[in-house]
Amino acid sequence: MESGDVEQSLLPKLSDSKKRNSLQRRKSIHHEIFSRSLEHNNQPRNGDEVSYQRVVVKQVSFRKVFVVLATYLGGGTLCFFLVGDQINGKKTNGIVDAIYFCVVTMTTVGYGDLVPNSIGAKLLACAYVFTGITLGGMLLSRAADYIVEKQEIHLVKAIFMSKKISSGELLRESVAHKLKYKIIMTGIVLWVLVVVGTLFLILVEKFEFTDAFYCVCSTITTLGYGDKSFSTTTGRVFAVIWIMSSTICLAQFFLYLAELRAERRQKSLVNRVLSRDLTFSDLEEADLDHDKVVSAAEFVVYKLKEMGKINQEDVSPILDTFYKLDIDQSGNLTEADLVTS
Repeated sequence: MESGDVEQSLLPKLSDSKKRNSLQRRKSIHHEIFSRSLEHNNQPRNGDEVSYQRVVVKQVSFRKVFVVLATYLGGGTLCFFLVGDQINGKKTNGIVDAIYFCVVTMTTVGYGDLVPNSIGAKLLACAYVFTGITLGGMLLSRAADYIVEKQEIHLVKAIFMSKKISSGELLRESVAHKLKYKIIMTGIVLWVLVVVGTLFLILVEKFEFTDAFYCVCSTITTLGYGDKSFSTTTGRVFAVIWIMSSTICLAQFFLYLAELRAERRQKSLVNRVLSRDLTFSDLEEADLDHDKVVSAAEFVVYKLKEMGKINQEDVSPILDTFYKLDIDQSGNLTEADLVTS
């Protein structure tokens, strides 16, 4: 079977040549728009409708994250401020301590420098930490991923600054090694946060270097021993932003590492599947309709199953639907089948 025939058998046919030409023009325009938006810091230009819609959707989602986070922290701050006399520990300013306690609880750092000492305060802290884990896991990680993706193209440009490559090549490079650049970007941000946190503890909280670095490490890993923590008003204001940023950044860093490992294992599996020799048993298993002939479509489905991208449970209901639609049992769907059904 010629490669053109394979493509025709796998892709829907467009009987109307005008529709086909229109589709090709739209695909060409879409690629051009996306490339231009990357070249100009992902800022959509007039007429770049597809790019503009994508950016707007992401920005709206990002704003929702901030609204939900502000509502969550605001409500928690109010509650813990009202029960401030039921919280023991090193206190500075009522409002600052309340929001600081919210962040330390939400991120599960739990220094222990502020602790609830009444039944009501303890139950409130229990409810707050569970909702905080959900918020951090679902919303803040998504926001962090969005920020990393926004800066990814700048990192690729910086790496290839000395080479004159087009925006299309930048796009292909970014897509081909997406996780690698995410890890690099997150690693840089994490290193900056560690340095900033250490310097702040030395200069403002008057820690020794070892104690400052120790406090930073125990905080960003959410270990939070509690023997070293932020004890000044200025320090706790700084900690509100720094703790959320650093803990989420570290979580994203390890998430990207896990994804990269899984991606490499998947690529290795794909290479093994495509390079190994076929056997007669392979042909028998690939023959879905048992007609002693393996078509291109059947071969593709079989290889996808071997790669773990789909399984028989995915294929069977689709085949059942096909056979129901194939009224004349010809093995092909035609307009007559659709009209009859």
